[in-house]
Amino acid sequence: MAEQNKKLTRLTGVKGMNDILPADAALWEFFESTVRSMLKAYGYQNIRTPIVEHTQLFTRGIGEVTDIVEKEMYSFTDALNGEQLTLRPENTAAVVRATIEHNMLYDGPKRLWYQGPMFRHERPQRGRYRQFHQVGVEALGFAGPDTDAEIIMMCQRLWDDLGLMGIRLEINSLGQPDERAAHRKELIAYLEKHSDLLDEESKRRLHANPLRVLDTKNPALQEIVEGAPRLLDFLGEASLAHFEGLQRLLRENNIPHKINPRLVRGLDYYNLTVFEWVTDQLGSQGTVAGGGRYDPLVEQLGGKPAPSCGWAIGIERVLELMKDAKRVPDAQGCDVYMVHQGDEGRIRAFIAAERLRDAGFDVILHCSPDGTPSSFKSQMKRADASGAAYAVIIGDDEVAGNLASVKGLRQTAASGAQAETASGQNGAMPNAQASVPFDALAEYLIDRVAGA
Repeated sequence: MAEQNKKLTRLTGVKGMNDILPADAALWEFFESTVRSMLKAYGYQNIRTPIVEHTQLFTRGIGEVTDIVEKEMYSFTDALNGEQLTLRPENTAAVVRATIEHNMLYDGPKRLWYQGPMFRHERPQRGRYRQFHQVGVEALGFAGPDTDAEIIMMCQRLWDDLGLMGIRLEINSLGQPDERAAHRKELIAYLEKHSDLLDEESKRRLHANPLRVLDTKNPALQEIVEGAPRLLDFLGEASLAHFEGLQRLLRENNIPHKINPRLVRGLDYYNLTVFEWVTDQLGSQGTVAGGGRYDPLVEQLGGKPAPSCGWAIGIERVLELMKDAKRVPDAQGCDVYMVHQGDEGRIRAFIAAERLRDAGFDVILHCSPDGTPSSFKSQMKRADASGAAYAVIIGDDEVAGNLASVKGLRQTAASGAQAETASGQNGAMPNAQASVPFDALAEYLIDRVAGA
């Protein structure tokens, strides 16, 4: 008996993996529709890859000596077949894997975009979660700086479309592997001279991934980082030409940018152009979007060599900026709230609701929370709270007359003008109740909406 009476523990979500509630839906939907419209303008096609991939995809594509692979991936063994699987920490490798697997480049380059959740075991903070969402583009099969410039300008257009200010562009070039190798040798030699001043994380990275030392956030190491050899000084003629070609296109399109020689990538597959869009409005998590060129990756994952570049945007971070900028759209109410009473009224309301949906209206049909009939007063309160433009009322009188009563719940220009004509006064209240033949209900509401 004691066990039966024991109170059950309330279950909660996993730390850093957040619910997106209906109150936030309008913001997410506005962002998503804006992104889709922008991507369509540039000719990008949607691709959707699985959330779970073979762990080897990321260890080979990202590199084993990275924070992502070493400390952040959610990896597990499939108990049914022993496969090593991972929740995707990023999606570039997965898109490239799908492109190779389905031979998508056989008929020419592809412009692809994706959106969805990614997973990294990090310390949750503002705009940075363990399950987070990204939208990204991958331009596969394009070698020139024009594609680099285009995907950068796509971001600028998105910030403009969203009404966001204060997001700055920083760019750099990582050159080619042989240029990075020469720089790496000099960088390691330089850091070894200062090894007694390096923190433990930098010492660990010194020989395995020295470029990441330049990306340290430790204030005590900034002077050492500033004095380190610059990768830009090791670039050959072709790499410099590519970088200058990018900068010229950005200048000609009035895209302000700053060359940041310390902007690097911890992922093995990047080369030539790298860039980030950064802001001071999100604290230490200032990067809103990042990307660059990754020409070696397609071959690295088993495909025929193909130049490629892309970017990813952290959606939660952009939404935080939209909230700060008061760019939160109003939640859209439905068109019609269906109020009814009596058994026959309820049946008629169901029929009317379906007919109105057939005509293109969004309709909420009142359902009693406790299963018992609700009064007209309580139903009208819910109708008003729903944000509906109209309440359609069907009770015993309406059933007897084969009618539906329509009451406007929101002031519109059309209703105001009609009411002013009728009353001779300004500041008219929402429409008075009107009786409409049941079979003419859809046409009546269509005329009202057209008149508004």
